[in-house]
Amino acid sequence: MTRTECTMNRDELFAWWLGELDSATEERLDAHVFACADCAVRLTALLALGDAIRRETLSGSFGFVVPAAFVGRLHAAGLRLREYTLEPGGSVNCTIGPGDDFVVSHLHAPLAGVPRLDVILDDPTLGRFRLDDVPFDPQAGALTVVPSAQFLRSLGVTQQRMRLIAVTDAQERVLGEYTFNHTPSS
Repeated sequence: MTRTECTMNRDELFAWWLGELDSATEERLDAHVFACADCAVRLTALLALGDAIRRETLSGSFGFVVPAAFVGRLHAAGLRLREYTLEPGGSVNCTIGPGDDFVVSHLHAPLAGVPRLDVILDDPTLGRFRLDDVPFDPQAGALTVVPSAQFLRSLGVTQQRMRLIAVTDAQERVLGEYTFNHTPSS
């Protein structure tokens, strides 16, 4: 028997795995995925990658930018979130408690029409960090940031500033500056 080469592309496999297909396409791909040795190998690798990302995310060892809807998924998963919402120029007294899994900051800003968004974090101990070209939804009106829980737990009393920068070919423009007055949880 001759083995045929798989014709399913990576994007189709991802869409199938995420459940993003219409029912007819999903049914067609279900039959293919479960009969194709190549897809079984690719799907196993994809599931292992998903598990590794989930483990690392839940460990709180790194920060990330997420769509606001993702916060709902964190809540639905039973995670304990401490959330802060800031307007441009705003500040907040903040902490991370022993029972918190994550801290979520919703940074409101005029994002419509912004082609690229960078984030600058100024920390008095660690210095300045710049995150270039962060993912964002220009229609959302806010950037949702989840800093590393481990990092937040390591902080003493400190003040951090975060700036959202709109970047075009010709210039950079500050959309908002946000101040976080962090105090360790007691």
